[in-house]
Amino acid sequence: MASVQEEIFKCVVSGDLDTIKQHLQAECVADESQEKDYFSKKDEFGRSALLTAAMLGKSDIVRVLVRGGAQVNEQTERGYSSLHLAACWGHLETVRTLLEQEADTQATTFRGERPVDLARRYSKTDCVDCLTLAEAKQDLMSYLAFVKKIISDSERSLTKEEKNICTRACSAKSDWIQSVQHPAVSDFIAQRTDIEDTLQPVLSKLSAQMPNKPPLKV
Repeated sequence: MASVQEEIFKCVVSGDLDTIKQHLQAECVADESQEKDYFSKKDEFGRSALLTAAMLGKSDIVRVLVRGGAQVNEQTERGYSSLHLAACWGHLETVRTLLEQEADTQATTFRGERPVDLARRYSKTDCVDCLTLAEAKQDLMSYLAFVKKIISDSERSLTKEEKNICTRACSAKSDWIQSVQHPAVSDFIAQRTDIEDTLQPVLSKLSAQMPNKPPLKV
């Protein structure tokens, strides 16, 4: 009798979403002592069920597998992630699904290629546009996380007003990200530039106070 891992893998290839759901629901109600990795099965190229689903453009299955515990940023030995495979095969909806599940746009293959690089190399224009926009968004969000970390760093000497300036700036950009509709890459770049300009005096002061630490930039 085939293992559950093998059954899930077969269902991915055949597109049998209902059976996959049944297996994962059974896993959820199993005793904790019976829990196991239901996504460890690999093909001859080292691709898991999730990687295979992404390569085949099976967006619904990708979503179910990730929610069921599959690691969205898992990579093969050569560094290919699900986002790499969906991008190079031109599966736009699957790329979007993976991005919704917080797939890493900066993951690299053994050649140092990101998902957008593969999409560009294989002329998958829609995927290139989608990933370029996602990278711009992630860049802005990373900068906001960086600023928030600085605010909470007890070694940094910030006045109450300086902390308020940083907090207000980050909140404004977070609100913009949540509310903006149909943004372009240039919009994210402009928002990043704006908050950098706003916080430059504060960050420059902190860098001057702690010259032995790396420059405050992200």
